[in-house]
Amino acid sequence: MIMKKQCGGLRAASAACRLCPELRKAGHSMITKTYKMAEKIIEISALHPDVHSYCAGYEAEGKPDFSVVITQQDIDAERVKSDSEFAYEGLPQPHFSDAQLEETAVYRKIAEMMPQYNTFVFHGSVVSVDGAGYLFTAKSGTGKSTHTSLWRRLFGDRAVMVNDDKPLIRVGGTVTVFGSPYNGKHRLGNNIAVPLRALCILTRAEENRIERITKADAYTMLLQQVYRPQNPIQLAKTLHLIDALAAQTPLYRLGCNMDISAAQVAYNGMKG
Repeated sequence: MIMKKQCGGLRAASAACRLCPELRKAGHSMITKTYKMAEKIIEISALHPDVHSYCAGYEAEGKPDFSVVITQQDIDAERVKSDSEFAYEGLPQPHFSDAQLEETAVYRKIAEMMPQYNTFVFHGSVVSVDGAGYLFTAKSGTGKSTHTSLWRRLFGDRAVMVNDDKPLIRVGGTVTVFGSPYNGKHRLGNNIAVPLRALCILTRAEENRIERITKADAYTMLLQQVYRPQNPIQLAKTLHLIDALAAQTPLYRLGCNMDISAAQVAYNGMKG
């Protein structure tokens, strides 16, 4: 495997960077660093430096809670999955590079492990106002990112983006939402944690309106938007966590347009 840089060339710059012993024996050059996500230390061994550039801002030291090691087989599997998904949608093949596919492989392995720590990956956009998190989810293309941008316009410095695509949610005595490196194409997010005040399903409407909904009303969308592990034990844990999230978090449905008043209607309805 040819690398842009050998790990040894980076060792002087970072004490956390080293060759993974197991893969070194197999003749692979790996770059290994540690990161902290949702209060868990994760050791990531990757074949391309792009993974570590993507995770910048989450670097940490300490004994890992778990490790992620990527092989070429993992990258090849991501290519097959990506190509099949694009073909199913009738879209041209994307021709992602190995480095891009490795980023997805790392994300997938992290998402597979997180339910073990009462945490899961959720597809949504989270904005914090005055230290409380508001999570918006919807079908792709509905306008989650556009809506949270209205909150930032309305509240100014009071509003902080937590994550614009794949936040991590931990469910325990309280529900906490964490930023993650996987924060969307515009890279909107911060390495912070906030208590989750409310979860809202967005729909498009000519007039802005918000209503409280039940777990039964929201459950199908929640299942669609959560990362569902392949491991059956982790999947069962994830389903349990979704049940707990829905039981502990006020749930809403917002019909909204693109006017800034939509943010005010949403906030007034959810702030408690």
